[in-house]
Parts: sequence; structure tokens; C-alpha cells
Amino acid sequence: MHVRMNDLVAVMAGNEAGKTGKVIRVLTDKKRVMIKGVNLVYKHSKPSQKNPQGGRIEKEASIAIANVLPVCQNKSCKKGNKGVRTRKKILENGAKLRVCAYCDSEIMATE
Repeated sequence: MHVRMNDLVAVMAGNEAGKTGKVIRVLTDKKRVMIKGVNLVYKHSKPSQKNPQGGRIEKEASIAIANVLPVCQNKSCKKGNKGVRTRKKILENGAKLRVCAYCDSEIMATE
């Protein structure tokens, strides 16, 4: 997949288009991702011992992985701070890297 955990991504399509955030969960079997602060929904909960007040809890919902692109952190990239397509670069030792399609800089997950 072109997106991994802790990647900084930009949402390209849907109701949340134009927003950016950090990937907090990747659902590979459903081809969806959860992004911090994007696609927030309310979950209504009954009062319980853990939450005696009950009420509405705001949480992130998943978004289709096809609607997001990783953000290139290279300042000199022509698509700086925007979503970019990625390519795979194979090193001499056989390791694969994700690189920006425009500037060939490595796409790394932020910690």
C-alpha cells in the first residue's frame, strides 16, 4: 500500500478533501485508513459504570485509502506540503523505499 501508519497524508476526495492529518490506523482488509482529526463522527453511548454520564463521543471514522496521498516533507519539492504520488526505489541490498514521484526524496513516517 502507498500509505502506512504514522504517515502525514492529505485527503484528496470526499467531504474531507483538503484536510491533512496523521494516519493512526490502516485497515488493510477493507482498504481504509483512519486519520487523526479527519472524518469525525459522533458515537452515542448509554450510561455505564465506566461512563456514568453517557452522551456523545466524537471519534474518527475510516476513509477510503484511494482518497488519500502521502505528503512530501521536502521543502524544495514543487508539490511541497501537498499530496504526492509515490514510487518504489530498490536499493543495492534489495530494500525498497517509497519516494516522491516529483523530487525522488524518501517518504518517511513521522513519529
